[in-house]
Amino acid sequence: MDRWRGRVALVTGASAGIGAAISKELVRVGMKVVGCARNVEKIQKLAAECRAAGYSGELVPVKCDLTSVEDIESMFSTIKAQHGGVDVCVNNAGLAHPEPLLSGKTNGWKNMLDVNVLALSICTREAYQSMKERNIDDGHIINLNSICGHTVIPSSEIHFYTASKYAVTALTEGLRQELGEANTHIRATCISPGVVETEFAPRLFNGNPEKVSALYSSYKPLEAKDVADAVVYVLSAPPHVQIGDIQMRPVEQPM
Repeated sequence: MDRWRGRVALVTGASAGIGAAISKELVRVGMKVVGCARNVEKIQKLAAECRAAGYSGELVPVKCDLTSVEDIESMFSTIKAQHGGVDVCVNNAGLAHPEPLLSGKTNGWKNMLDVNVLALSICTREAYQSMKERNIDDGHIINLNSICGHTVIPSSEIHFYTASKYAVTALTEGLRQELGEANTHIRATCISPGVVETEFAPRLFNGNPEKVSALYSSYKPLEAKDVADAVVYVLSAPPHVQIGDIQMRPVEQPM
């Protein structure tokens, strides 16, 4: 990871869960991490924790609503002005609403598309342009996907979410192909975890703590740190190694 010391990583959805764990690990190994979310106060608290721990990197909190194209473009302009640009982009932000295909609300579907697909695509485009204009040829774009991006779990509440994650699988492979056509060594990776114990399930099953408890107590889930370790592993691979996809899940998770 020595070659990444002092370089800039953008982590979306950095205020909690996997995004917070990734931000913390990248700061620990010496990167300057721009962590964005709507709840910037949580990122500020995490930045203070990183400083108190004596980590060699830095966490820079930025408030950004990823459903707003203007917010995303403004964030990239700020990064360019204050930090030069983005060398690593970790598209971590994602959400799910319990909106089945036969009875779901359109606004819930749209919100999932806005965050899980469009924001990821916009951040990818802007990060690549940032790398290109500075002749960065060893950058990395990492998309946080899901096991749901590779298999359709029989649960109507997450079928639309699953569709959005299948899109991430296709987008990451398409990105890899386009990067190759552009004759660049910028790499693209998909990380697809199974059940991770974060705030994701409580938000999905809002008002139904029994479902959350059942999900997290039937077997030991992954921890956010496990996924953050996978990000560090991907970044630590030699520049000639393309890690296309990592699928990881709890040992006892059936699907």
